[in-house]
Amino acid sequence: MSRKGSSKVLTFSVPHVLKALQMLYKNEYVSRSSFCQNLHMGEGAVKTMIMHLKEESMVDSTKSGTFLTTKGKNFIKNILEIIFAECDIKKCQIAQGKFNHAIILKNYSFATKTGVEQRDYTILYGASGATTLLYKDDRFVFPNENIDCLLNDQKTRDRLLNEMRPRTGDMIIIASANDPFVAEIAAKNSALWTLATHSR
Repeated sequence: MSRKGSSKVLTFSVPHVLKALQMLYKNEYVSRSSFCQNLHMGEGAVKTMIMHLKEESMVDSTKSGTFLTTKGKNFIKNILEIIFAECDIKKCQIAQGKFNHAIILKNYSFATKTGVEQRDYTILYGASGATTLLYKDDRFVFPNENIDCLLNDQKTRDRLLNEMRPRTGDMIIIASANDPFVAEIAAKNSALWTLATHSR
């Protein structure tokens, strides 16, 4: 996403666009007011975002709202094959924030060394911290470790298993923040930049 004209400043970025595309993928039409409410953006920023997406032939609009084009559907479908699940989890030993948002990347366990990179991408969007987990042989482990870090936390383990349905080789990023939207958008940013900087 780039600026249009020297005087205009973007008030949204890549993770906001991902959330917008997810909304459009789940709903036939999305109104501007729904974008504003769910993306925490003003009407001007929403109009600018839709304009950018229209220029890329990703969306179009009618009186009923904005909808995905065939190109847009194919684009977000490809992303959701990798980022195929997200969920909120309660404060626990591995996620210390008031709000914690988890996002999975299918077959991306290779794309981290220590988890510091994923944490840094969440902090850029206001998160207080982040945890990177890898799923291996029915265990949730930290990078470079083999001990099941949720062995003594059955509730969090069940939540991630039921909502994420992970398989060996998957990565889970959990962003923590004092606001639920910040936690979500920070997790999305980390996931997207992990995809952008590591190719399978």
